[in-house]
Amino acid sequence: SSQLSSLPLHILLYVNGVYYIFYFLATLAMIIYKSQVFSYPDDFLAPDLAVLFLMAILEVPRLYLGFKGNLTEAEAPLGLSLGLTVGSVLLCVYLLLWQSYVLWADVLLNAVLLATYGLESGLKVTAIAAFVS
Repeated sequence: SSQLSSLPLHILLYVNGVYYIFYFLATLAMIIYKSQVFSYPDDFLAPDLAVLFLMAILEVPRLYLGFKGNLTEAEAPLGLSLGLTVGSVLLCVYLLLWQSYVLWADVLLNAVLLATYGLESGLKVTAIAAFVS
């Protein structure tokens, strides 16, 4: 029997995990910076932080299920990971477009994260199709 797991997907999941640590720390530092330098409305600081921490909470099972589904060649965990990716994309778009202050660094960090989510999603769909057939 042939091996159907995707090496490019595995590499991208690993890179995305490392990048997300950088993304989280940089975004957290920028939110703290913006709250100190700009007149950050108190009503909007908590939701922006909540979205960032919710993304971090979603990232752990998303990556775990992605790795597990790819290595075990199982479509269910990979499909769940794909579903969590959709949630992460929505939270990323919030931080890109609707947080109180959006700096150019926010745009850059979120654009890279969205690009990796897009590539990863395409590879997940391809892997699921290979596993099913």
